[in-house]
Amino acid sequence: MFDQERIDALPIHRSATPSAEPVLAGLRVVDFTHFVAGPLATMTLGDFGADVIKIEAPVKGDDFRHYPTVDPEIPAQGGPYLWTNRNKKSLALDMKSAAGLEIAKELIADADVLVENFSSGVMDRFGLDHATCLQLNPRLIYCSVSAYGREGAYADRLGFDPIVQAESGFISMNGYEDRQGVRTGAAIMDTATAMSATNAILLALLARAKDGKGQRIEVALYDTAILMTGFGAMQHLTTGHEPRRNGNVSPDTCPSGVFMTADKPVYINCGNDKIFQRLFEQVFERPDIAHDPVLSLRAERLKHREEIFKIMDEAFAQHPWSYWAPRLRAASVPHGQVKTLSEALASDESRSRGLVTRIAHPVKGWVPNIETPLRLTRTPAVPPQAAPAVGQHSEQVLRETLHYDDARIASLRAAGAFGQ
Repeated sequence: MFDQERIDALPIHRSATPSAEPVLAGLRVVDFTHFVAGPLATMTLGDFGADVIKIEAPVKGDDFRHYPTVDPEIPAQGGPYLWTNRNKKSLALDMKSAAGLEIAKELIADADVLVENFSSGVMDRFGLDHATCLQLNPRLIYCSVSAYGREGAYADRLGFDPIVQAESGFISMNGYEDRQGVRTGAAIMDTATAMSATNAILLALLARAKDGKGQRIEVALYDTAILMTGFGAMQHLTTGHEPRRNGNVSPDTCPSGVFMTADKPVYINCGNDKIFQRLFEQVFERPDIAHDPVLSLRAERLKHREEIFKIMDEAFAQHPWSYWAPRLRAASVPHGQVKTLSEALASDESRSRGLVTRIAHPVKGWVPNIETPLRLTRTPAVPPQAAPAVGQHSEQVLRETLHYDDARIASLRAAGAFGQ
């Protein structure tokens, strides 16, 4: 059950005022995606004006609709689904029926972009493989999001975010050295893959603007996960060094880590010598350490980490966070209170950026909304529309997009296009 009282306390979303039409206005996207990586990519396109038509199975729809927490008043619109499917229309089609497939092909023939993240072979079985779709529509951008790519020795493998975190080496780099590595709590590989897919689609649209031709795009979770190992991958390739798990401590800079003030934990990151000097001279009032001929050098500080951390632990413990926060900010030392998710969402930082709001919902009245991080001044994101119910826009799409009349819709319904 949603906590409606909490939701109603959120500020109402206020959209930025555009000075031009949405940057993706007129772009039509046929969306065959589910779960996270695909839907987040198509949602970004919808956020900036694209007409995103999500095709999903009748009644049940996207499996992600049913991830908790689900409110019984909207049983197929759980919180995770709301997060990934804003600004879309839902068309419920039985893709196993000839009539449902006929509708999908008509949409594809006049679309700009198709995005799918089924298991390999599913679109082929539908007869909607990239070659067929590009024959239907040579201007189509056909984007496949998969675990290990659509071709090659591993194309048949299923894969989810934590699997590629494990196989890419990412898990081996995170956590503490005295135990097994850990995955991230958030599905960061899915999220990063969605961002990559959006970028690839926009690049393909730029290419089409030059030559009028569509193309096939592939974005794989595994490829993204290798990128997300960061510069550690290149450090290994250039030196053979195998990254160690360092907990909250940076292996490259010192001091960087979590320290406990008298009441709250704080993360400090001293990325260079000048920041270290400001931390000790201005924040801790220890110029002797700030300008110590040994400790003032980054490489030497790595060798004396325990000594430095002991001094910092003792200093921070003397005062509460309210004392240290303004001093750290005045000294331009990168820092941040270690917050819970609820603290972060309700924080002054989130509030100042308008990141957490509420938007209208036809059944619940209001549902929460997390704003896109993309801020464009002339063509900002369009006003957010809540993620749709299964098939909420079926009739609208059939009539307004495909221009079907009552007789055609009735015939397709009788043929099983929309399920039983």
